[in-house]
Amino acid sequence: MTTSTQAPETVPGSSVPGAKGHTDGAWAPIQTRSERARSYDPDDFERPTGREVNWKHTPIDRIAPLFEDAAGTPGAVALAFSGAASVEITSKRVGDAPRGEVFTPEDRPAAIAWRQSEEATHLRIPAEVELAEPVVVDITGHGADGNSALAHAHLIIEAAANARGVIVLRHRGEAHFAENVEIIVGDGAHLTVITVQEWSDASVHAASHQARVDRDATLRHIVVSFGGGLVRINPSVELAGPGSQGQLYGLSYSDAGQHLESQVYLFHKGRDTRGDVLYKGALQGAGARSVWIGDVLIGPDAVGTDSYEANRNLVLTDGARAESIPNLEIETGDIRGAGHASATGRFDDEQLFYLQSRGISEEEARRLVVIGFLSDIVQRIGIPALETELHAAIELELQEGAPE
Repeated sequence: MTTSTQAPETVPGSSVPGAKGHTDGAWAPIQTRSERARSYDPDDFERPTGREVNWKHTPIDRIAPLFEDAAGTPGAVALAFSGAASVEITSKRVGDAPRGEVFTPEDRPAAIAWRQSEEATHLRIPAEVELAEPVVVDITGHGADGNSALAHAHLIIEAAANARGVIVLRHRGEAHFAENVEIIVGDGAHLTVITVQEWSDASVHAASHQARVDRDATLRHIVVSFGGGLVRINPSVELAGPGSQGQLYGLSYSDAGQHLESQVYLFHKGRDTRGDVLYKGALQGAGARSVWIGDVLIGPDAVGTDSYEANRNLVLTDGARAESIPNLEIETGDIRGAGHASATGRFDDEQLFYLQSRGISEEEARRLVVIGFLSDIVQRIGIPALETELHAAIELELQEGAPE
């Protein structure tokens, strides 16, 4: 297979790809998300050690299988489609447009997935078409008994001009899976992409989502992570066209031993763009961990921008830990508004006291607080059947985590 390669920028005099100079002439690794090295060649990315800025919150030993540049196990992951009667589904090799029009890997697993995915699946909603129902892509891993098979995939999701639709990616079964998702939202289009992770506990899933949103278009991107031993979903959205909008939402529920992570990047490139980022997570059990890193960049030409990002975490038991790092970078002073927020804490004692004073047991009061906290994201999904499933999944998590 022929591969195209874009080497990461290297500052003259430095051996570190993507390094930049200080005023004193010393060198330091890139910290800003927008300046990280990008390349289609896995060899341009050193094997992570856990000291790198984009890997220091990830358990390297657990995600290590996805650092191997090796072909996947045949039949390790299968894709099935439903509700796709109005969608064009084709395959794209490297060099076939629009593959690579938006997507350039920014870490080693994504570059390996690019190389190892000889055929990318392209889902395209034609111009002016409004889907009557969501298109569901069932992605099923066929590993078993802790022997998770290795798999790679590259998906392209495109909404042509003035198209409207919802695409749902549902991940189940067992696998070690590196996945690239390339999203193109044409002028005036309105696209919702929902990725749901319901893997087995032995699964490891690293996904890189990169999107471009054109003039007067809207992308709603929703990450829901409940299952999987280690799940790392990193969305990167460029609001390129004037008047474009990005709504990035996330929901996670981490149990004992689970690591659920998202590194979110929203780039306001065009003028009069709107961004709304809200991720919420609950954690319970020893070793339960969540990581959220939110980077928002308002570029020099993004006048009239209005942007806000927030992350909220509810820690339900001892031994659980949430890490939350919001970052905001502004390169123009002519904006409508921008802000960020982060909060991690336990139950609000006043809420519990209020509910218990109304005759509600402590166990039921805690249940109501958690459901109310997470339902804010569930209700934004807009698919009643999926919302019902997620409410049931939250209830099940609460039951399994309840003290005996």
